[in-house]
Amino acid sequence: MAKIGVNLKIDVSKIDKTRMFKGEKGTYLDCTAFIDLDNQDQWGNNGMITQSWKDQQKGEGAILGNSRIFWSDGNSTPSASSKPPAQQGQSFDDFDDEVPF
Repeated sequence: MAKIGVNLKIDVSKIDKTRMFKGEKGTYLDCTAFIDLDNQDQWGNNGMITQSWKDQQKGEGAILGNSRIFWSDGNSTPSASSKPPAQQGQSFDDFDDEVPF
């Protein structure tokens, strides 16, 4: 079985906070990652992260962000494509203070 390392980038302002739940050791949110090992988009991402719903057959959760493979054990590697554009610095002044973490 191939092993991969994946970075996830999530826009926390898109989280439906009503779907968060208390657990024994903290506050949780169920998410689903879709990862394509063989392809990257124009920004170097290999997939996306969505907010999970209890009944996924009735619709998809909000798209929260992207996933990017950064490491592989050599059994499978993402195809090479253009490098992602340089990201501009962003301040945290507009960060959603209601997010509990």
